[in-house]
Amino acid sequence: METATGPSRVEMLAVADAVAREKGIQREEVLEAMEEAIQKAGRSKYGPEHDIRVNIDRKTGHINLMRFREVVEEIEDEHTQLTLDEARREKEDASLGEFLTDELPPIDFGRIAAQTAKQVIVQKVRDAERERQYEEFKDRAGEIVNGLVKRVEYGNVTVDFGRAEGVMRRDETIPRENFRTGDRVRTFIYDVRREARGPQIFLSRNKPEFMTGLFAQEVPEIYDHIIEIRSAARDPGSRAKIAVISNDASIDPVGACVGMRGSRVQAVVGELQGEKIDIIPWSEDPATFVVNALAPAEVAKVVLDEDAHKIEVVVPTDQLSLAIGRRGQNVRLATILTGWDIDILTEEEESERRQTEFAEKSELFMNTLDVEDIIAHLLVTEGFSSVEEVAYVPVSDLNSIEGFTEDLSEELQTRARTWLEKRDADLDTERHSLGVADELAELKVLTPEYLVRLGKAGIRSLDNLADLIGDELRFLLMEEETETSLDDLANLEGAALAKLLGPSPLDAEEADAVIMAARKHWFPEEEASEDTTADTTDSNTESKTETATETATAEPGDGSDSEAS
Repeated sequence: METATGPSRVEMLAVADAVAREKGIQREEVLEAMEEAIQKAGRSKYGPEHDIRVNIDRKTGHINLMRFREVVEEIEDEHTQLTLDEARREKEDASLGEFLTDELPPIDFGRIAAQTAKQVIVQKVRDAERERQYEEFKDRAGEIVNGLVKRVEYGNVTVDFGRAEGVMRRDETIPRENFRTGDRVRTFIYDVRREARGPQIFLSRNKPEFMTGLFAQEVPEIYDHIIEIRSAARDPGSRAKIAVISNDASIDPVGACVGMRGSRVQAVVGELQGEKIDIIPWSEDPATFVVNALAPAEVAKVVLDEDAHKIEVVVPTDQLSLAIGRRGQNVRLATILTGWDIDILTEEEESERRQTEFAEKSELFMNTLDVEDIIAHLLVTEGFSSVEEVAYVPVSDLNSIEGFTEDLSEELQTRARTWLEKRDADLDTERHSLGVADELAELKVLTPEYLVRLGKAGIRSLDNLADLIGDELRFLLMEEETETSLDDLANLEGAALAKLLGPSPLDAEEADAVIMAARKHWFPEEEASEDTTADTTDSNTESKTETATETATAEPGDGSDSEAS
C-alpha cells in the first residue's frame, strides 16, 4: 500500500474482500480497520491533537481524509474548536454545536507509517476473528468435535478445527496417550471462555462426558433418547462404568449399548485406548443399583443408612478382592456412579461386628436396668437399642416378648425412666456448671445432653446460638469425634458435607428451625406486631361469634325483629 490514491483504491477494496473471505469475518469490519489505520497515520502526520477522521467509500474505494472542528461559545482546545464568529467567516450559516470539516490531501505512506497501518489492520482483523470464534463456539460446550493436532508443547495439545483452535491440557488427555503434529483427534469441548488473550476453547478426552458422548454417536437409541445414560464414572485409560435405562420396555438398554458381538462398545473402547467399560442397568432402588454397580462381584447382603447416605455391602470372602478391585478401583467407581458412600465387609467381618454390637447393647441394658444377661439379650434380640425405647414404648410391646410378664414389663419401664431422670438431672447440673442459660433449655428440641455439648463448645446463650447456621449446629451436636474443625466446615459442600453431618442427631430442617427460634428475640417489634394482629383477630372473631349467636337465638316473631325491620 504505497499511496492512498490512484489504483490502490480499487486494490484496497480487493484486499478487504480477500481478508474477509480468508478470516471468515465481515467485509465491513476489515474496512473499519483500514479506516482506523489511515486515521492513525493522518494524526501522526498532522499532529495527534487534531480531530482527524477517515471514511472509505464502500463502492469506489475513495478515501476521504477530513479534519473536524466544533463550533463553540468559548474555546477550550484551539485545535478541535472554533468560535461562532470564526466559523461564519468560513461558513455563513454556521451554528453552535456544528462541526466544520476541512478536506486534507491524501497521505503518502512512508515506511514507518505503512508498517503502523499494517499493525493496526492486523490487530483489528485478529480481534474480529476472535470475536467470531467466540460467538460460534460459546454455545457448543458439551459437544464432541474432530480436529487436527497443530502442535504439542509440554504435553499440552493445540487442536485445529479449521475455523478455530482449542487447547487440551496434559491433565485432560488419557494417560499414556501420545500425539504428534498432524494426528486426527476427537475431543470433548467442556468450556468456552472469553479471556484477555482472546476466546479460549478447552478440550478434554478424560471426562465422563466424553465417553457418554461417544456412546451417543455409536448407539442410535441413545441419540434418539430411547435409552438414557443416567450416570457415568471413569478411571481414564483403565476402567469405566455407565448406568443406562430404557424408556421402551421392549428394548434392553445394556444389550443395545453392547451391540452385535460387542461392536458398539468396542468402537468406544478403541477410541478410549482400550479402557474397559462396564455397562449396568440403572435402578431407582438404591440397594439394587449399588449391587449392579459392584458387578462383577457377587453381593450377599446390603444395609442402607439413608440419613448418612451410606450403604454397607456384605460379600463372601472370596468376592472381597473382586468387589474392591485393584487399588480400590471397582468400589471407587461404584461410589461415584451411585452417589452413595459404599462400605464393603466380608460375611465374617459383618458377623463379628454384629456380635460386638449385640454385646455392647446387652451390657448397656444390664448396667442401666440392673437386669440379668438373659433379659438384656432378649431385649436386644427384639430390636431394642436404647433405654429411651424401653422407657416409652407401649407396655404391650414388652409383654409380647417371649417369657416377659406384665409385672416384669412395668418394672423394666420404671427402672428405665428412673435411670433417664437421674441422667437428665446430672446433665442439668453439668449444664449449669458450664453456664448455659435457662432460655436455651426452653427450646424443646435441645435435650439436656445437647445443651451440655453446646456448653462445652462455648454456646451458652440465645445470642451465641442465633449466630450459628444450621450446619454448624448439627456439627456441634454430633456425638462422634472428628478431626474436622468448625472453621473447616465452611470449605465443605455437597456429598462431603452430607457425609460429615450424617451422624448428627438433627436433620437440616430441624437445625434451621432451632436457629430461627433462637433469633426471635432479635425482632421484638415484629413479635409485638404479630401479637397485636392476633389479639385483634381474636377480638373480631369473638365479636362475630357473639353476633351470630344472638341472631341464631332470636325468635322469628320477636318484637325486636319487627322494630328493626
